[in-house]
Amino acid sequence: MGRAAGDRGRLSAAGRPPLAGLRVVELTAYVAAPLACATLAALGADVVRVEPPGGATDRTRWPLHEGTSLYWAGLNQGKRSVSIDMGREAGRRLVTDLIVDAGIVVTNLGEPDWLAFEHLRERREDLIMAVLRGNPDGTAAVDYTVNAASGFAYLNGPEDHDGPINHALPAWDALAAQMLAVGLVAAELHRTRTGEGQLLRLSLSDVAFTTAVNLGYVAEAEFGGVRPRLGNYVFGTYVCDFRTADGRDVLVAAVSGGQWRRLVEATGTAAEIERLEREEGIDLTDEGDRFFARKQISAILAPFFARLTREEVGEELERHGVLWGGFQTFAELLDDPRCSERNPIFAQIDEPGVGSFLHATSPLDFGGSPRLPPRPFPRVGEHGREVLSSWLDLDAEALDRLVDEGALAGIDS
Repeated sequence: MGRAAGDRGRLSAAGRPPLAGLRVVELTAYVAAPLACATLAALGADVVRVEPPGGATDRTRWPLHEGTSLYWAGLNQGKRSVSIDMGREAGRRLVTDLIVDAGIVVTNLGEPDWLAFEHLRERREDLIMAVLRGNPDGTAAVDYTVNAASGFAYLNGPEDHDGPINHALPAWDALAAQMLAVGLVAAELHRTRTGEGQLLRLSLSDVAFTTAVNLGYVAEAEFGGVRPRLGNYVFGTYVCDFRTADGRDVLVAAVSGGQWRRLVEATGTAAEIERLEREEGIDLTDEGDRFFARKQISAILAPFFARLTREEVGEELERHGVLWGGFQTFAELLDDPRCSERNPIFAQIDEPGVGSFLHATSPLDFGGSPRLPPRPFPRVGEHGREVLSSWLDLDAEALDRLVDEGALAGIDS
């Protein structure tokens, strides 16, 4: 799949994705805000990313391949790029013109006077502006610093580990991205109903702390509870990992009575489980008792896994309907049909100067609405003339003048 215009997934009115017709100007960097806009783009919104000449600060973030950030590529596929020097007055005017025309702007780069909501709303009353911040008071924070303060770092890692462990997944960035996308769709729905614009603000720390509250972690602490570090066990239920005969690792879960019964049947351990219940005076059909007896249960189940290969374990557990999963590296995902072109949300795309690699579109399936295919990522300034001529009705002479003034940059300049 190349970079021809038709490959960008534009569909006719007869087969429009859910957010077709929505225009968004993006002034962002790093993870959460770009991912929010990528989510909108995958659902059909026309997202125009405004970048300074040479690209934003995250254009060269690791991992790199042939000098291209694969991290950046994944967060910005399906968007269009305009390169504008916002340090120039002419560039700032150009950006505000784009924002006024689109009616929606997303930023996490601060709120300078020229980009202030009240200033922009003077030119368009129904403007929607979304601002992502680190903390609600506007002070700086990133996913990793927020996670350090969230409490979760004291639950990660082996049971006998002393000290916090941050996780590799930027969870608050990912969750904030989806919240921001939902917020923008809600603001657009509100505008459609009332004609009113919105200033939407979201902070990473609010996302993390509301999650800790909503999942009961904070309330547990309020009532004096101290959540232990559990390794691969899961608090309050039975989930555990096992090593198979061929040295592979699998995880099984029994979070309901039926799942527990099927796990015991599959492993052929009913007699030993009954003996454990008698000796300890417990009822392992109860989820709480399974949690408290998790280590004794695991010792009973372990020989089943130790004598079979992972493939054999999988066949036996599948036959009994047990919830299980095999641990995989990112490299092993390449052989998983769920993460390949056999799944319509993925496609191999040949990016100039980079090569062919896996791209993704939205995992949402709306049934009656078409799903956009995975699409390429833009080069810096690739769509400058295209966007400015179609959105702002600028002719070739006006575009040339902006280039001469240094306000508008070209591809990868």
